[in-house]
Amino acid sequence: MKNQTSITNVLLMSLSDDQETIHVLFIFFLLIYLMTVFSNFLILLLVVTCAHLHTPMYSFLGNLAFLDMSYSSVTAPSMLSHLITQHWSMSLSECIAQVFCVLYFAGSDAFLLASMSYDRYVAICRPLHYSQLMSWSMCTKMASLVWSTPFLISITYIICLRRLTFCGPNLIQNFFCDLPHLFQISCTDPTINVLILLIVGGVFGTAAFVITFYPYVRIFRAVLRIRTSDGKSKAFSTCTSHLTVVLIFYLSVAFIYLVPDANNFLILNQVVTVIYTLITPLLNPLIYGLRSKDLKAALQKALHIHRLHPDTATRR
Repeated sequence: MKNQTSITNVLLMSLSDDQETIHVLFIFFLLIYLMTVFSNFLILLLVVTCAHLHTPMYSFLGNLAFLDMSYSSVTAPSMLSHLITQHWSMSLSECIAQVFCVLYFAGSDAFLLASMSYDRYVAICRPLHYSQLMSWSMCTKMASLVWSTPFLISITYIICLRRLTFCGPNLIQNFFCDLPHLFQISCTDPTINVLILLIVGGVFGTAAFVITFYPYVRIFRAVLRIRTSDGKSKAFSTCTSHLTVVLIFYLSVAFIYLVPDANNFLILNQVVTVIYTLITPLLNPLIYGLRSKDLKAALQKALHIHRLHPDTATRR
């Protein structure tokens, strides 16, 4: 790409020119990032260390925790560095690498949410066949698809960028690099790249969307047949919270990649991008993980053992 590239750096758009606002944004985003990493790392640690959590559902949850930590780490540290230094420039190669990571982790997130939705459908609607349908062999195959398919899709997009020439203007109207931003600074007609994005992303995105939402339709039908009001309200509360997070994720993705000239709405685009890259990875562990009774019990047990350990050591 170096032989075809006329620019070597891109300039990201600053979130604000006011110093006080910058300090507030830095503290706000730093807290979000720290909470995201801590909550997801805690879930991942519990899933790995607690034997009774070695089940398909918590295996997917552990994958989601690792994925959200990685996803938020693609954009948050660089954004925090830009905020504190006010140096909003990065090399074109770093920008393309960030594009690949954003596409890969976002795609993996979509496929993993679909896998978790199917797991919940089997557990609620076909409990007698759960051990057969969600065997460890099946879970391994699903996890392999979750991590490998988005990689192949993302690398395809990056390879297709080789046909583009980037000669400026090098201003990217956001605080991180994404595929539509590279199309905007291209001197070559990106129509073919856009068509590839829409076709490939549309096929796989629609498949992940349907696989994610259709099981919830079946789950809601099963919930309606629950006789007790307490059980029905609890099941509805859990499913609604899950669907809320999934809807936020898909609506954000649809706005960024499917809405024409979305970057013309600068403030709205930045707000949606923050939700898409920072808020969703924070909500996932809160909605899917820390509301789980098994995870809460594992955490309480770990804290209890930690409190007892010094006394045990003293007696010894």
